[in-house]
Amino acid sequence: MPYFARVTREPQPNMNGSHGRDRQHDPSCSGMIGTLEDRAWAGPSIAPLMSTSDASTSASDRSLRGLLLLLATIAGVAVANIYYNQPLLDNFRESFPTSASWVGAVPAVTQLGYAAGMLLLAPLGDRFDRRRLILLQIVGMCVALVTAATAPTLPVLIVASLAIGVLATIAQQAVPFAAELAPPAQRGHAVGTVMSGLLLGILLARTAAGVIAQYLGWRAVFGASVVALLALAVVIVMRLPKSQPTSTLSYGKLLISMWHLVVEHRALREASLTGAAMFAAFSIFWSVLALLLAGAPFHLGPQAAGLFGIVGAAGAMAAPLAGKFSDRRGPRAIITVSIGLVALSFVVFGLSAASIAGLVVGVIVLDVGVQAAQISNQSRIYALKPDARSRVNTVYMVAYFIGGAVGSGVGAVVWAGFGWGGVCVAGVGFAGLAAWNHLRLSGKG
Repeated sequence: MPYFARVTREPQPNMNGSHGRDRQHDPSCSGMIGTLEDRAWAGPSIAPLMSTSDASTSASDRSLRGLLLLLATIAGVAVANIYYNQPLLDNFRESFPTSASWVGAVPAVTQLGYAAGMLLLAPLGDRFDRRRLILLQIVGMCVALVTAATAPTLPVLIVASLAIGVLATIAQQAVPFAAELAPPAQRGHAVGTVMSGLLLGILLARTAAGVIAQYLGWRAVFGASVVALLALAVVIVMRLPKSQPTSTLSYGKLLISMWHLVVEHRALREASLTGAAMFAAFSIFWSVLALLLAGAPFHLGPQAAGLFGIVGAAGAMAAPLAGKFSDRRGPRAIITVSIGLVALSFVVFGLSAASIAGLVVGVIVLDVGVQAAQISNQSRIYALKPDARSRVNTVYMVAYFIGGAVGSGVGAVVWAGFGWGGVCVAGVGFAGLAAWNHLRLSGKG
């Protein structure tokens, strides 16, 4: 099948009859990444999927679905690490009372770290085997998580959280991999499938963290993540094939080329700002929710804040559906509706400062809106330059998570100065920024 061929193809003759470089013998692929001859890194063979018989076609479809589900799991388990800390802010405040005013820095630096990791690590997916990059980052992530779990002071936890954010960009190797596997007509659905895993990881991370912290303490949350990542690494070694790099640029040129992509593609600039504003709205709510529930009239602990992730997970199930609509009707209309849903959610939140039921409704509306916009934006940008999907994704996601960090930071400041009402007004403001950026260019393609 053609979408598997893009992952496993042999070097093809070029215009002068010579063959493309064999990466296993190419010295430029050595160094940090090393050679690819080690069988443990090579991954399972999927050569039988290249057959064109009906039976093989059916097997190929099943294998594609299996790979997409594995990539969705990788994305979800990895990205969850940058959200475990959000329902734990009250716990951090109790553990580090002399630094209580700085606990909001933990989620903020985690998301800034994620943006930095996107910029510095995610582009390597165009240059090297994404499978090996994922495994290497898992090793580093486990070290950072152990540091967080044993942190004696808040500054140590903040530094560990920054490292966790940088290394959690494992998730951003999985999403471009899905776009590479799928044929163009199914790209939105494939991206939506993997993004549903990523979004479930974001939302259920809060639930898992809240439950574990309630009974075992917040340090056990990071320890449990180490166990989950090590188990996932075993499955990756057994099941995930290597990807086919699409660039031979040096690391420095790879980073510089992203600026050229920004200059060249107006759609990428527009999608990046819209996505950043939408994720800022998303983050301003989730970064403050635990503080709202801890006070009057709720007086609820981290487990309750985490359980809201289950509510949000219902919205995550809309991701594949949003991908299908994006494939059929184009992404712009879906994004327009999504921005309206996000603005509506903060109106609901503003009317629900003392109502659990109202907060539940608002969470569902918020998550459906943010997730549908994310799928549509990514489906759109992956079509811009197929041989640079990791770099295009990097540009978009760096902006996206800078928006998330801004949202978390604004949430902490507005909560302290203006309370829940101020948070809701700021959320509507971010939705308004997304609408202005999206609609001002709607007539230009």
